[in-house]
Amino acid sequence: IDGQRVPPGFSLESLTPEQIERIEILRAPTAETGARAIAGTINIITREGFKVRLNDLRIGFGVDNGAVSPGLNWSHNDSSGPLTYTVNAGAFKSHRIGESRSTTRVDNTDPATVVEARSGQGNSDDRRTGLNLGGRLLWRLNEQNDALSLMPSVFHSGAHSDNRFSLVQTLRQASTPPLLDTGTTAADSRFTNGRLGLMWRQRVADVRLETNATGGLWQSRSDSLRNEFSNVSALPLRSFSDRASTREKSLSLTLKGSGLAGGGGGGNSGTGGNSGNSGTGRSNSNSNSNSNSNSNSNSNSIPGPTPAIRTPPEHSLVAGAELEAVARDETRVSIPELADFGDNLKASSLRVAAYLQDEWQPTPDWGLHAGLRWEGITTRGDSGQGQRPSNRSSVWTPLVHAVWKPDPKSRDQLRISLTRSYRNPPLGALIARPMINREFPISPVDQPNRETYPDSAGNAALKPELASGIDLAIERYLSGGGVLSANLFVRRISNLIRSQTALEDVPWSTFNRYVRRQRNIGDASTSGIELEAKLRLDQLIEGSLPVELRSNLSLYSSRVSSVPGPDNRLDQQAKASGNLGADYRLRSMPLTLGGNLNWLPGYTTRLDTDQTVTVSTKRVWDGYLLWTVSPTVGLRVLGTNLDPRDYVTTTVTDGRNVQSGANERSTAQAFVPNTINWQLRLELKL
Repeated sequence: IDGQRVPPGFSLESLTPEQIERIEILRAPTAETGARAIAGTINIITREGFKVRLNDLRIGFGVDNGAVSPGLNWSHNDSSGPLTYTVNAGAFKSHRIGESRSTTRVDNTDPATVVEARSGQGNSDDRRTGLNLGGRLLWRLNEQNDALSLMPSVFHSGAHSDNRFSLVQTLRQASTPPLLDTGTTAADSRFTNGRLGLMWRQRVADVRLETNATGGLWQSRSDSLRNEFSNVSALPLRSFSDRASTREKSLSLTLKGSGLAGGGGGGNSGTGGNSGNSGTGRSNSNSNSNSNSNSNSNSNSIPGPTPAIRTPPEHSLVAGAELEAVARDETRVSIPELADFGDNLKASSLRVAAYLQDEWQPTPDWGLHAGLRWEGITTRGDSGQGQRPSNRSSVWTPLVHAVWKPDPKSRDQLRISLTRSYRNPPLGALIARPMINREFPISPVDQPNRETYPDSAGNAALKPELASGIDLAIERYLSGGGVLSANLFVRRISNLIRSQTALEDVPWSTFNRYVRRQRNIGDASTSGIELEAKLRLDQLIEGSLPVELRSNLSLYSSRVSSVPGPDNRLDQQAKASGNLGADYRLRSMPLTLGGNLNWLPGYTTRLDTDQTVTVSTKRVWDGYLLWTVSPTVGLRVLGTNLDPRDYVTTTVTDGRNVQSGANERSTAQAFVPNTINWQLRLELKL
């Protein structure tokens, strides 16, 4: 939001359409916005100036599987002399009742024999309450648009969860420990996040300087107790307790300077330092209060204002430096516990960046944008045994964007971008304290586990992912206001991060144990095409109703070099995705209605040589009705997942049973039933 990463716990529900100036979709990074976005960035630009006084209140509740979840949001802005302020506040209380089913079958591969079969069922009751408060205070210092801005925000939530589960063991081999028949879990958690941002913008001669400082602190606490029972005993077969506390502090400082530099004789028009989207690979999306999405924004790609004419062309230069430090502390006490690993663990990262970019328009139909960015990243993990391995890496990121307009007076354009980007590992993944698998514990009897029941641990030596890419996009704007666009991209990724299971010699057991942790597994590539259309139905069929249509279809392909095929694709990347939506405002009454269909086809991913995951096809129907009672009162009804389906995830793992020595294939299926979620919301403009 406004160029800053959203804090944990933030919800788009806290923003109203009137607060949004525009939504930028950056398919490729720029030197100014940063390179920490391999797949792209969505940047929500809020209104800075006082356009219209807002005092909006939204009160509503949702019903899902018989559980009621109320909530309210309040937004207010006003001005007093040079001060413009915006205040957002919200509160919610969610209640969700869920259920799940699973089946597991283990086969010996030679000879082909079923050696294990079991099925499980679980029921959950989750309750969560939350409060959020945020604002923005902007002081205009003079008529030259110099300004000072303060942006505080606080978010707090608490949750309680009760789970009951059962397991029916039809067949069990002797080397498998006795498993539970029934079990319960009770968990409590709290999360608090606070941030304070300060922005100062000042013009010095012909240079515009901008300084931003943001400090943040979030902390969470959780306490859980799990009891497992056997039908033959009233006492717990096993008990596990876990108490954790996490605190993460962050501080970021940025300094940016921008201005115009004289051009040459390359043409007779230029950007005048306001080249908008001439070469950034950036698209804008207008807010739409009739949308049924939480963000109240549509997904079309509409470019910004046409660059101003200036002779001779001038260069818009931007240079800046950034510093960001993040420190994470974790305290964890588990029973049974690992005496060799400390309870207090730390991880940290330090990022330093500097960049320079130039944007100009040498001819009326060409816009160019070039930049160079350097980032140095130092991460420090925690092995849990007194060592804190350190990782240092640096990334030079050259970025080149160009846009060509067949007709300078038209908004139709062709864009191409050559970029480098990266993804930092999360700090939590750098803390290597292990969690022992409950089904194959090491206490009271030390024993080996199986690949399908691995321990888990972090990896203090993780390195960032790096990606080099090319994007090619074409946008065609229709005379009636619609848009057609196509975007092609190719990425080459190194140091790909993926969770993998491997047999390791571990310090917490006298046996080799299977351990699952995030690792850098090598190189990968991905490519795709994204098609998008937004138009009115009467533009397709003459004389039809003016229904606003929006649609997109994306096709993806990827390959992970270190994993053999077939299906050695990126994890959780479907082969395609599609959306089809419509909005229509009735002429005879103040009623607006619309809906959306989201489609993801089923796909299989090979995660490792011996493991595949298959996900079933997903189709989600959403719809809404908005009754505008008066200009200040509206009643909105939303339905999510109107055609509920069960989604199935199947994991197949081939491996060797270290106890019996047999080669086995384990097939695990998880079934997640879905229900319709209804929401009723009263929207008031006070």
